[in-house]
Parts: sequence; structure tokens; C-alpha cells
Amino acid sequence: MSDRTGIFAGDNPFEIARTWLKDAEGAEINDPNAIALSTVDSDGMPNVRMVLLKEIEDDAFVFYTNYDSQKGQEIQSAGKAAFVMHWKSLRRQIRVRGTVTREDGEKADAYYESRSLKSRLGAWASKQSKPLGSRTELMAEVAKLTAKLGTHPPRPPFWGGFRIHPTEIEFWADGAFRLHDRFKWSRDGSKKVWNINRLNP
Repeated sequence: MSDRTGIFAGDNPFEIARTWLKDAEGAEINDPNAIALSTVDSDGMPNVRMVLLKEIEDDAFVFYTNYDSQKGQEIQSAGKAAFVMHWKSLRRQIRVRGTVTREDGEKADAYYESRSLKSRLGAWASKQSKPLGSRTELMAEVAKLTAKLGTHPPRPPFWGGFRIHPTEIEFWADGAFRLHDRFKWSRDGSKKVWNINRLNP
């Protein structure tokens, strides 16, 4: 598209997303990889929460969580999710919508092993999104599992990754007088070819 600006250079949205994330790593104070992840429950009521994006693959975005959590159940029920990644320091954002599959193989094992021991044990101890009587109760569960699992706990069967395969990716960059630059990449879920359109701000 002839009127795309330099920061939108290229026809591969995943490469652009990786470039923007790298820019943010040098500008954001905390968690440049934070995304606001949106799901819907069985009644169509939306939910949104912050999670950390862990990888931008050649055709998907990957994050990790407890499959039995509210977001995990909603994602698996609907098979779809959306997120927005916003960087105030850069005045840019990326919006993504798409279908979701699980990542519960070797890649999930490798990421789990890369986490600190306390985080690995915490994944076992937390019944994420379920009611909790007190923090003391949670720490007691951590202590019990530490004694049981030791220093090399395996990845819990209820914990792993989700891979979002986009059907839409929108890039937004702040413009003077609120005349922002917006470009949307969209495709049919079964196709690899992207349609690219500039949007009104």
C-alpha cells in the first residue's frame, strides 16, 4: 500500500509486531509485553485482563496460563479471543482478533522450565480464579507442594500455552490533531493472504 508510513513498513504483520515490541522494550518502564486479553463467557458476557505475551511466532501470538482458570475455560469454550497491546511511551497499539489453539507440548514444557522454581510451584498451588480463604491458605499449599514435588516439578497438566491465530491485526500510531494512522491486516481464517486497508482515525 503506497501511503503506509515508515513505522508500518513491510507486508508481514508479525514482523511489524516484533519490531514494535522490540522498540517498546527500550521505552516502557514495566512489562512491554503486557496485553489486555478479551474473552467471552457462555452467556456472551465479555471479560478482559492483563497477561504477558511470551512469543510472536511466524503466524501466531503465544501466552501461558492455567487451563482451568476462567479465561482458560472461556477460551476453550469459544475457540476465539482478542487482545490489545498498548504502549504509552511510543503512542502505539496493536489490536488482534482470532482463533485459539492450545500449546501443551514441548514448547510449553520448555517455557515452564525457564520460569523460577517459585513460579513453577505457584502454578501447581494456585487454583486460578477459584475462591481463596486467605493468603495463609495459599502459602500453606505452596509449602506442601514444595515438599512433595521438590526442586524439579513437572509442568502441571492443567497449565500451558494458548496460541492466537489472527484473522485481524490492526496497527495504530498516534497522529497530530488526533488524525491517527491506522492500518488493518485481515484475512479469511483458512487463507494466508492478507488484505491491508488504511482506516479512518
